[in-house]
Amino acid sequence: MARRPSEDDIRRIYRETVDDLFAFVSRRCDGDRELAEDVTQETWLRAIKAWRDDGLPDRPLAWLSTVAARLLSNYRRRPAPQRLGDGSGDTLPAPPSEDDGTDRESMVRKALAKLPALQMRLLRAFHFERQPVARIAASMGISERGVEGRLRRARLRLRREIESDPGATGESYDY
Repeated sequence: MARRPSEDDIRRIYRETVDDLFAFVSRRCDGDRELAEDVTQETWLRAIKAWRDDGLPDRPLAWLSTVAARLLSNYRRRPAPQRLGDGSGDTLPAPPSEDDGTDRESMVRKALAKLPALQMRLLRAFHFERQPVARIAASMGISERGVEGRLRRARLRLRREIESDPGATGESYDY
């Protein structure tokens, strides 16, 4: 590693390697696309920091693949990331209600029940229990950026569930 990269260098290397890196990670994630996306993102975050501090590696894709493999290895050594909440079930506290918002509340509860357990727990921890991202990240053993990405995907999935509900009132909500 000799020279520090410019923004153009990083963009060029990203464009040249991201597809190969994602394919490498995906093959090792047993079909878990979200995990593959998180590992790829975390690998690139580490690359940018390390390359700015230490300079560009001779073989960026090899460097990225090594970091990604280590992240996956660390991920697999940890207990399953289902540790959010107290584990006492998947019942949700009532979301804050507005003036007679029982229809809205019911619609949100129904949509939440359709989400995978981890996404439901993540949304509960952040939105209902008001846990900070840092605490959620520590409990899951992933970076704060990883939690933010998972939250974003959980919100998008929740929105799709609500919008696909034939009983929805047609109102638009920002989640």
